[in-house]
Amino acid sequence: MTFLFPASQVETWLWLPPLVSFVLAYFGAMAGVTGAFLLLPFQMSVLGYTTPGVSGTNFIYNVVAIPGTVFRYAGEGRFNWPLVLAITVGNVPGLLFGYLLRIHYLSDPGLFRPFAGVVLLGLAMLLAKRIFGRHPSRPAPALKARLSVEETGWCEVCYRFDGHLYTFDPRVVIVVSLVTGVVGGAYGIGGGAVLAPFCLGVLRLPAHSIAAACLTGTFISSLVGAVIYHLGALTTGFDSRPDYLLGLLFGLGGAAGGYLGARTQKHVPEMPIKIGLFLVLLFIAGRYIFTS
Repeated sequence: MTFLFPASQVETWLWLPPLVSFVLAYFGAMAGVTGAFLLLPFQMSVLGYTTPGVSGTNFIYNVVAIPGTVFRYAGEGRFNWPLVLAITVGNVPGLLFGYLLRIHYLSDPGLFRPFAGVVLLGLAMLLAKRIFGRHPSRPAPALKARLSVEETGWCEVCYRFDGHLYTFDPRVVIVVSLVTGVVGGAYGIGGGAVLAPFCLGVLRLPAHSIAAACLTGTFISSLVGAVIYHLGALTTGFDSRPDYLLGLLFGLGGAAGGYLGARTQKHVPEMPIKIGLFLVLLFIAGRYIFTS
């Protein structure tokens, strides 16, 4: 028997949303994403939820799904807090601009899909360069590998993980996160689907050391994004409020899948994670670009 969700007018089986989100979150958690960038087209194309509120519902999914996964990573000593800070500083201000972009210029699904598709296609190409380039693939880290921050500053952050020293420029992360916030605010994602490929393909940081940071940045951004979409419905005249019940069901499945994915990640080499992320990015980009 199907159930009608009053806020979105979506009618489906109660078991379907958590099942879909469980699968997406399980594999996404290994790469530092929640799978929200795939959940949105599922809602639009399969469930028929096409109003701007679908982006807000995606944020609710992230808010519910992420904490358990991050808790698991943090308990294993893989919480990269300087990266979280840089992501948050850039991401949050961009969310408001992304919301306004979604409401005023991309409320028509026919315009929104190509916009998202081009962004994700670019990310897929960046990640492909990293996969098929000459850089060697990193094996799975030692089971007890922990992350330790060696030095922090405005120009450079250094941390050690699994016996190797890695660096990144937080200013670059902040600028990219600002752009990500605009895209994420319109798309309905907290930014992990953008930032994880960037950290892997451009900054060349190992997936096992950035997953928790990208997910935490996504959680904070999604919390802010959900508030923006809810309050915006009261001030702009557009129906952008999330479907909280549908988002909760998605989130429960995502919480279970993400936690199990976090437990599995340390046993999986980096290359399969990259290839999996590349394939889903390519798939959704093609679907958005070529589906009107």
